[in-house]
Amino acid sequence: MVFMTTNAHPLTVAPEGLLPLCADMATDLPQAVRLQRLVDLTRAQFNCGAVALLRLEEDRLRPVAVTGLVSDALGRRFAVGQHPRLAAILARREVTCFEHDSQLPDPYDGLLDTLVGEPLPVHDCMGVALHVEGRPWGVLTLDALTTGTFSPAARQRLARCVPMAEAVVRMARLEHELRTLRMAGTAATEGDDVLRAQDRAGAGEAEIVGESPALKRLLHELAVVATSDLPVLLLGETGVGKELFARLLHQQSGRRSRPMVHVNCAALPESLAESELFGHVRGAFSGAVSDRPGRIEAAEGGTLFLDEVGELPLSVQAKLLRTLQNGEIQRLGADRPRRVHVRVIAATNRNLREEVASGAFRADLYHRLSVYPVPIPPLRERGNDVLLLAGRFLELNRARLGLRSLRLSPDAQAALRRYAWPGNVRELEHVISRAALKALSRGADRNAILTLEAGLLDLDALEAPAADNTPAPTARAAPAAAPATTTTTTLRDAIDACQRQAITTALDSHQANWAQAARALDVDASNLHKLARRLGLKG
Repeated sequence: MVFMTTNAHPLTVAPEGLLPLCADMATDLPQAVRLQRLVDLTRAQFNCGAVALLRLEEDRLRPVAVTGLVSDALGRRFAVGQHPRLAAILARREVTCFEHDSQLPDPYDGLLDTLVGEPLPVHDCMGVALHVEGRPWGVLTLDALTTGTFSPAARQRLARCVPMAEAVVRMARLEHELRTLRMAGTAATEGDDVLRAQDRAGAGEAEIVGESPALKRLLHELAVVATSDLPVLLLGETGVGKELFARLLHQQSGRRSRPMVHVNCAALPESLAESELFGHVRGAFSGAVSDRPGRIEAAEGGTLFLDEVGELPLSVQAKLLRTLQNGEIQRLGADRPRRVHVRVIAATNRNLREEVASGAFRADLYHRLSVYPVPIPPLRERGNDVLLLAGRFLELNRARLGLRSLRLSPDAQAALRRYAWPGNVRELEHVISRAALKALSRGADRNAILTLEAGLLDLDALEAPAADNTPAPTARAAPAAAPATTTTTTLRDAIDACQRQAITTALDSHQANWAQAARALDVDASNLHKLARRLGLKG
């Protein structure tokens, strides 16, 4: 291990290149903008390849502002125990510099955003730990492709920058707290509780990765409704992460110190569903040798999450309605009801209005559960979030498979942005994992910088069956133009043309009735509308 340290001088003046940050102090800036200004000016001051500001969250570092790194860098999470350079920087109050011949792996190898897109290794690296109010906050790292970029003079300049960087971080945090308190409209102590809950939600299993406007609107809405005890109905396609958002609601609520009990309604056998939810007493049925509380009682004081609630048997729906109305449950075989105090969050990928109309779901229970419905946007509507999420899955697979570095080629990034993601975030995770394994199976070197090309993702293969199966028999009348287009256009263009023709034929056959066309094509009506807009058939 080769590294050098330089003592920081907290009372010295920061280099002139960072003086614009002083002017920023008098300006009200969003947190993301203020932190981005810090890394941009630092990169210009030191003339290096990349700068990253990472916040410490439990045992890992989360990038909050970067420059010079690939698009997915903000989505990555660096476990301190898996990255010895970051651990060394975090453990010291001085500037830590790693020479070009250091044997410690660099977390940014292959991640510098070069003009030619080559996965070049980092040669020079230095960084410093940041502290706010006496506590470790995170690290500021600088990386360069050219050996010798970080001279002794540069290390001294970085040491003088530390107080300014810490002041910017503290200012950004205070402004964020003030904005949150204003939006919440609560007393200071209550606001602190909300902020602590948000900090907990920003790390661990319940972290929501993304920066898109659609996601930000959703998170703001959830933060508001979390403080109430209203039932919430999460609506969304398979794979959008409904359980993750349910956990976020629980962690931001006043019930976060109590349990959250997850019930997968689709996995409950009808014969056991009532006992599982409400419990039973001894002798209630054959095999009931003792009293047993149900899942609702287990959530006492906390949150009951009913996943795939549309799968609940009708016989159980009536009893659940009583719980929502009166706060009571009655164990199977018991004579008297019991009082319970739980907050119910339900989730479904079904259209419950249609289920009510068909008699498969009780109308009164639907209205009780949907006091506050929250639609979760599919991944295809979240823009560049697909790359941030890909970054997180890339880092997870890098660590899981023992790789030096795992990255996406520019073509692979473009392919991820183009794909419609019918399976949403879950499908993206599987695509990245499968591509990494496929690369290894083809002889990739674990000690090299491994780049996943677009072909390894197999996204065209995933889309092709949908294009073949989507058109109904009436929509297959006009494939005559296909041979001519396939010889001069890409596969994606040919698929789009086929889908466009199928939709047009279906609409013509059903007098422009979109609902009937969707049934004929055997697709969901809302998905048909979105596909038509993408293909330019609808405004």
